[in-house]
Amino acid sequence: MSKRDQQMGGGGETAAAKPEAVGGGGPFGRGRRQQQHFGPPGLVGTGEKAKNFKHSFKRLLGRLRPERAVIVVVVVLSVISVACTIGAPKIMARASNLIFSGAISRNLPAGVTKEQVIQGLRASGQNRLADMLTSLDLHPGQGVDFATVGKVIAIVTALYLLGALFGWLGGYLMAGVVQRTVYRLRREVDQKIPRLPLKFFDGHARGDILSRLTNDIDNIQQTMQQVLTQIITSLLTLVGVLALMFWVSPLLAVISLCTIPLSVAIATVIAKRSQKQFALQWERTGNLNGHVEEMFTGHNIVKIFGRQQVAMDVFDKQNEKLYQASFRAQFMSGIIMPLMMFVSNLNYVAVCVLGALRVASGTMSIGDVLAFVQYVQMFGQPITQTASVMNVLQSAVASSERVFEMLDEEEEKSDVANPTVLKEVGGHIVMRDVSFRYLADKPLIEHLNLEVQPGQTVAIVGPTGAGKTTLVNLLMRFYEIDEGGIEIDGVDTRAMTRNGVRRLFGMVLQDAWLFSGTIRENIAYGKENATWEEIQIAAEAAHVDHFVRTLPEGYDTKVEDDSTNISQGERQLLTIARAFLADPQILILDEATSSVDTRTEVLIQRAMAKLLKGRTSFVIAHRLSTIRDADVILVMNEGQIIEQGTHQELLCQGGFYFDLYNSQFAEALEEAC
Repeated sequence: MSKRDQQMGGGGETAAAKPEAVGGGGPFGRGRRQQQHFGPPGLVGTGEKAKNFKHSFKRLLGRLRPERAVIVVVVVLSVISVACTIGAPKIMARASNLIFSGAISRNLPAGVTKEQVIQGLRASGQNRLADMLTSLDLHPGQGVDFATVGKVIAIVTALYLLGALFGWLGGYLMAGVVQRTVYRLRREVDQKIPRLPLKFFDGHARGDILSRLTNDIDNIQQTMQQVLTQIITSLLTLVGVLALMFWVSPLLAVISLCTIPLSVAIATVIAKRSQKQFALQWERTGNLNGHVEEMFTGHNIVKIFGRQQVAMDVFDKQNEKLYQASFRAQFMSGIIMPLMMFVSNLNYVAVCVLGALRVASGTMSIGDVLAFVQYVQMFGQPITQTASVMNVLQSAVASSERVFEMLDEEEEKSDVANPTVLKEVGGHIVMRDVSFRYLADKPLIEHLNLEVQPGQTVAIVGPTGAGKTTLVNLLMRFYEIDEGGIEIDGVDTRAMTRNGVRRLFGMVLQDAWLFSGTIRENIAYGKENATWEEIQIAAEAAHVDHFVRTLPEGYDTKVEDDSTNISQGERQLLTIARAFLADPQILILDEATSSVDTRTEVLIQRAMAKLLKGRTSFVIAHRLSTIRDADVILVMNEGQIIEQGTHQELLCQGGFYFDLYNSQFAEALEEAC
């Protein structure tokens, strides 16, 4: 649900964010229900589901389906780039042979043939040297053919340039693929959040949710950008180099292949161990972010109660846990590269020794050996690169798993296919035999019946945890009722869309919520396309206009979370002005004047009296002096309406309300019935 749906005309966190029926929230607004099932504040139990690397990896790759055409182009460009790159050493082998043959030919007497030179060497007993010269193109008496060598070098240079050009173009296109893929993922997550029920947000720390939306998605983006092109290039290079290695020397190629099983075994063993650590790393990152977000949000409360050291101790413990998981993950995945290089170097040594022996025996040319040595380095490079990207790949899959967990969360039930739309609202509200519970085994509201006539002001009072806010949550369909029905002007709220229901209400909450923007924009949030005149009238009605005009920038003053130029009481007044501007037919006021001084409270109450006139309103109050004039006062306890009547009637009954009132005003006993 959007913030507008939750707070149309109201400020502060939604009432649904504080299910007081299951325990009052602590300093940071998180009640016992969350702590009971999800650990202490700042911690999130994200380890409930088994981690499935293969499934998450396939699912992450599935995100690339819309980019298949571009990926095919990238693969084609990569094939051309790799072909140019791996073809260059074979061509360069001819230049090496020309230089070596020219150097040998220059030292041979002119006028003799290659065969005569070889026969002379064998006659003198130099058979090994004769065998080596058999593979060379000798021209006795002539030097190096620099013209041909120059052409070969030019061809090789052109191939490397083309390889670099096509490689860059492929990388450029792949960057677009990654950015569009992550853009769609971010958009899908953003669209998912409004469809999630409030119980999801009640059960997860805000810092952990933000970590999934920012850190985890950023990690996926960076990894895909780094890995995708590299994996494609590495696989193509591996296949191409292997083919050329068999072409140059099947024997040396087979020897080089012997290192692959060892490399794969090393990478597999280490990857399995590091996978768990990366999943734990990102889980603990979310835990730490949740704790930090809570401490910064409630830093004043932390200081008031002298809990700075406790907060620091919790941070240190969680930071240490994150350090341990991160260290293990990075260490275990980091040793892949050195081990791969060690195996590659063993292969390099074997090729050099055997290649030298084959040159000496005349079965290979010096140029082919040099080319093969380059191919060995190229052959080991994609294996090493593939192993090294397992580091970041493990981390990205762990992050994607956390994002997919959010995408897989159960959503609110769909609205009805043909919803009823109330164009004119009278404000007649009926709750028939309503039952509701947050937890399946803990009943809260059972068989509640209530009828509110149009234009009535209904005050809801009761101790903490009585179900006052829950009642409002059910009215606005923040939670769905288990049994019974709620009607507005004779229409069941389930026959309307959730947005349709919430647009009938205006809310002013105890916690003043203002977004980052100007005062003008914050007031205008209560009504789309509001005119300046409407904003100003609402501000004057809420007694906002006077103090706003004393600010240097007036209505264009910027409002931030840590603004010191606007007090908490003034923030509250701005949310009330927002409610005036929304001009809803049904109002919900949850301790709307709790943050203002006594004099301002009197003014607001007078303004509210005008606003409430002719409108159905629900007022949740703890200070009973503010609801004396209510048409009906509902006294709730343990999810039930135990008393109902006017202020005077309830005092005369001498029941629960009398005791509540007496606890605040001793003179209540003296009031005449």
